[in-house]
Order: sequence, then structure tokens, then C-alpha cells
Amino acid sequence: MDFNNTKIAFEYKSNYQLKRAYQLFKLMGNHFLVNLGGIFTNFALKVNLPIRTVIKKTIFDQFCGGENVNDCELKIKLLAKYNVGTILDYSVEGVGLKDDFQSTVTEIKKTIDAADNSLDIPFSVFKLTGLTSFSILKAANDSLDDLNSSQLFEYNDFIDRVDQICSYAVEKNVKIFIDAEDSWFQGSIDRVAEQMMKLYNQKNVIVYTTIQFYRWDRLGYLNDLHAKCKADKFKIGIKLVRGAYMEKERAMAIKMNYKDPIQKDKLSTDNDFNKGIDFCINNLNDLSICLGTHNEKSCLYLIDLMRVNNIDENDSRIYFAQLLGMSDHISFNLSKESYNVAKYVPYGPIKEVMPYLLRRAQENTSVAGQTSRELSLISKELKRRKLINRI
Repeated sequence: MDFNNTKIAFEYKSNYQLKRAYQLFKLMGNHFLVNLGGIFTNFALKVNLPIRTVIKKTIFDQFCGGENVNDCELKIKLLAKYNVGTILDYSVEGVGLKDDFQSTVTEIKKTIDAADNSLDIPFSVFKLTGLTSFSILKAANDSLDDLNSSQLFEYNDFIDRVDQICSYAVEKNVKIFIDAEDSWFQGSIDRVAEQMMKLYNQKNVIVYTTIQFYRWDRLGYLNDLHAKCKADKFKIGIKLVRGAYMEKERAMAIKMNYKDPIQKDKLSTDNDFNKGIDFCINNLNDLSICLGTHNEKSCLYLIDLMRVNNIDENDSRIYFAQLLGMSDHISFNLSKESYNVAKYVPYGPIKEVMPYLLRRAQENTSVAGQTSRELSLISKELKRRKLINRI
């Protein structure tokens, strides 16, 4: 597996798109510009300055599929041309009103319908914070016994909304991810995901939970979850990720004076992540996995395990996933070798998905080596195409 093959990685991009991506990642390498740009963009959208076209043709086009499900069709077909699937990710953050929660249910069902009607969309995905208030998830995080009668009523409404989505996914036979989030919500998320898996994964894996291995307790949780699946006779779907909320988690632990839930260092995260892969492959008869990572070594680690265990490259129980606009060298080289690969394709109205886009920009700025790696690979392909001097 050669992740440095940029011809394969960027074959789907035109010269213009590749040069634009180069300029975008150059900008994202500058902390000051990213922070200033975020402030200006939020202000401009708030006062209706005419910058939508600029956003749409730059950062939005790089990281998003469109403003609605139908808009994503071109990206879906383009990815499918190279045997890369699409995971439609409705990236609008709710404002905490009941009407917003139900409209989110309706939107997630649209992604399930799209997957039902297309072989190019292997999964749907949703966040539980889009279906109820933060306060309810936080209050229920440790135990439902902590809820008063009115909170319990709201919690049950929330469970009904989750069940509407999961039962619809079962009806359409579409696999669906429940994303992980902050630790002060994750206890609630784990409980609900287990409830849905126990209910709907009796024969096949439809519902997937997400495990973030930058938390030091998640390997133990994976073992406990597997024990529950064996005892209660259901299958588990697991999306393995490192995690995305480290700075916020550490700051909250200091502020509230509780034990930091995050691993002491990256090596500990990497070790637990690989142990999680080991565990899943050793128990593959009981589960299905999706490796959600931009880390080349982790992908190679899983590939080696598959070979050692004589598991076919396209075994339906194993998927790799990366975000649209990032790590194309992983996605497209994997798909070229017949591994199951999908891209997370966020979508939604530009104004509403800006928080997501700004996080992507900040992540590329803050994650060590992320922007430089993307720039290095794009530069290599520009040189191969003899375009490097025309930027």
C-alpha cells in the first residue's frame, strides 16, 4: 500500500481544484489568519455581507457536499467513480428548540432515503445533540435516576426521536452511525446507542456507536460493551476514532476540578487505538467496524491484521472512513486496492454549517503535521503535473 501515490490520490481533482486546495491549506497553516478569518466570516454572515459566493467556492466546496441532500449528488457520483462511498453528514447544529429536533429527524431520514436509493452511500450518521437539549443529555449522563419528572418526560421524547431514525434505518436496511461527543454527554450517548443496538442489531449490524480512544477509559468500555453483546445476544457496530475535543475536555476538567478524561499523551492514544483494532478483529464474528482515521499507520496496521487473518479486502464488516477534503492519499489509494472506503460528506446551508467549517480549519491548523502533510502531498502532485510554478 503506497499512500504517497498522489496520482491516484488526486486523480479526481482538476488542475484548478488542486491549485485552489493548495492555496486553501496554505492559508489554514496560519493560526492568525484562521482565527481572524473565523471572526470576520461570522460577522459578515451575521450582518448579511455578500461573502456566500466566496465561501461556497473555497472552504465550503473543499469540505462540504452541498446545501442539501440533492446538492450532494455530484460529489456522490464523483467519489463513486473511484469506488469511494459517501456518508451524508447533516452538519447543522440545532438551537435547542423542539421543532428543530424534529426537523433534524426529518433531515436524517432524507439521508437514509438517499442511501436506500444508492449503492454509493453505505452509511448514514447523526449526532444525539441534534435531537435534544444539552441540559437533558448532561443531566442523564451518569444515571436516569438523576432526572426529575419533567426532565424524564423530555428524555423519553428524545428517545422516541432516536428510535424514529434507527427504526427507519432498519426498515430501509441502511447502516447508521451514532457519533461520539463531549464526555459530559457521552454517558447518555453510550446508553442510548447500546439501547438501539440491542433493539435493532439482533441479526445484522445496523446501528453503530463511536468510540474515541483519546479517552483513557474507552478500551475498557469496548470490552464491557462486547460482554453485554454476548450476554444479551446482539451484535455491535463500532466506529473507531481518536477524538476531536481534546482542548475543550482538558479545559473543562481543570475548570470543574475532576479527573482529566483524556489520555496523558498521543502515544497512549495510539496504543489504545491499535489495541481497539486488535480487539475488533479478534471478535469480528460479533461486530462490524469502521476505522475513522486520517492516520496512515493505523490504516496499515488494520490492513496487516486483515492479511494475517485471511480477511478479504472488501469484507463487508470492515470499512475505512475519512473526511471529505482531507487525507485523499489514504481514501483513494485504499479504494484502488479494493478496500471498503467512504468519505464523510457534510452538508447544510452555508450559514448553518460555518461552525463545522471553522472547526475543520482550526483542526488543520492545530493538529501537528495535518496541514503540512496535505500541502506536501498536493505540492508533489502539482509538480508531477508540472503546475507548481503556475500557482
